[in-house]
Amino acid sequence: MSESVIADFVAKFNSESTARSGATKGRVLLSQKRLVLAPNEQKKATIPLSSVFDIAVGQVPEDMGDFFDATVTVAFERNDTRHVAAIEAGEDKIDKFSTVLFKAILNGTDMTVKHPARRGGRVTDQAFVPAQLFLKPGTVEFRNNEQTVEITLTAITGFDRSTRQIAGANRPVLEFQHMSNGQSMMTMAATDSGRKMSILGRYLRLEYSDLMAELKDIELTEDKKEVLVAIYSGAGGQGMSLATVIGKDASQVTMVLNELKEDDLVVDSADGTKLTPKGKVVVNNHLEDVND
Repeated sequence: MSESVIADFVAKFNSESTARSGATKGRVLLSQKRLVLAPNEQKKATIPLSSVFDIAVGQVPEDMGDFFDATVTVAFERNDTRHVAAIEAGEDKIDKFSTVLFKAILNGTDMTVKHPARRGGRVTDQAFVPAQLFLKPGTVEFRNNEQTVEITLTAITGFDRSTRQIAGANRPVLEFQHMSNGQSMMTMAATDSGRKMSILGRYLRLEYSDLMAELKDIELTEDKKEVLVAIYSGAGGQGMSLATVIGKDASQVTMVLNELKEDDLVVDSADGTKLTPKGKVVVNNHLEDVND
């Protein structure tokens, strides 16, 4: 590669360009422009990132399922034909690689953003403005010279795809429903590239589904919701009594807090009791329900 390598590790992989039966072992190299699969003693496969139209983590095509476990599956086009490459390594390595791959494809993408498109239940008069997309840990950012619109993944309560006419052309739009300072909002982000919009949607679904899967079996009582919202609102810090804020017996609040800690929704810190990322999702979804 002539450009800088941002990922380089040994893995098993399979694609029509490298092996037609079974998986082979070799190096996986990633730059900002291409993914290279370099099997030992075989011809390497080079996949331009501009040809990638889908990325799936933990999913393997049926005809490759016997060979792979923790995987990233990359779908790409070559000579007007669609191909699939499946890459397998340790779970931690696959998680890190998939994040770097999403960033390499999406960071710097030209977007058009309307923020907020809605505040509460009201449509705003904000216009669509140019911006660039950047992925950061736990956050999606849209940046231009005037501002940075930052949407924390734990604040997202849902998202939808639509098509809207912007500057005289129909363009794919991703609608983010999220919470900001306890208020529900919607932000719209559009791009000329349906390919990149699909990959962004895949990234968001992956990140969001991981959080929601962890919350699936948690049972929330009204007492738990009340304590979580109080912490979200700033109670629970040093020198503040949660019991006093919500008007309940201290022993009862302590019992609820212990249950929330077991559910990994709150954690003790030097600054007092704080919400975990899972706790933030729970509160944001609860506040969205209340606002509705």
